[in-house]
Amino acid sequence: MTGRLAIVGLGPGDDRYLTPEAREALDGADALYGYGPYLDRVPERCGQARHESGNRVEGARAEAALRDAASGAQVAMVSGGDPGVFAMASAVCGEIEAGPESWRTLDVVVVPGITAMLMVAARAGAPLGHDFCAMSLSDNLKPWDLIERRLDAAASAGFVIALYNPISKARPWQLGEAFTRLARHLAPTTPVVFGRAAGRDDEAMTITTLDQAHDVKADMATLVIVGSPETRVIARQGHAPLVYTPRTAAAVSA
Repeated sequence: MTGRLAIVGLGPGDDRYLTPEAREALDGADALYGYGPYLDRVPERCGQARHESGNRVEGARAEAALRDAASGAQVAMVSGGDPGVFAMASAVCGEIEAGPESWRTLDVVVVPGITAMLMVAARAGAPLGHDFCAMSLSDNLKPWDLIERRLDAAASAGFVIALYNPISKARPWQLGEAFTRLARHLAPTTPVVFGRAAGRDDEAMTITTLDQAHDVKADMATLVIVGSPETRVIARQGHAPLVYTPRTAAAVSA
């Protein structure tokens, strides 16, 4: 029997956001691999093995799943949101590149899911309506000075910026430093969206401005969107405001 590895995006949380393709891949797997909290979101099925692992062992998790698939098993690697956005698809590809030649002949499929950036943007309105970029503020796998350079470049170029992994107990200062850095390029009134647990029962959305963003609490379940100079907020009586970035942009003066 030929093995297969499906890297499956679970979406933002609620089961209704799981795609039919993702559900089919999960149901057809002999074994599931994943970070514990993500694996907990998949209902247990009789006869299906489950291999839970921690948050910072992506390489080892990918290697174990590849070995299982190479033995002939139908394997699903679960990933929150979309597996190709700061998630397990890259880790699996890295292990395939560094691993034995036999892994390159495996049937490997990446099954997309709704990433947090898109879920939060949908809840807020249309902040990603014009050019945007996504960054992770975690400096576990890259130096902080590189993050600073990228923040400078993105803000000065007029991108809306989606910030993943904004803050954690081990990294309590990065988000504040990022806001201070962005304030060098952006107006104090620039809209900022905090979306926590978007798509789950405990979802919380906060819309504020760059000069007030330091006062908003965030954690690893939070996705932050920092607007561009064009981003607008529409106040609506009786309804949440709409944050949007027009599809047109002014020319940059020399």
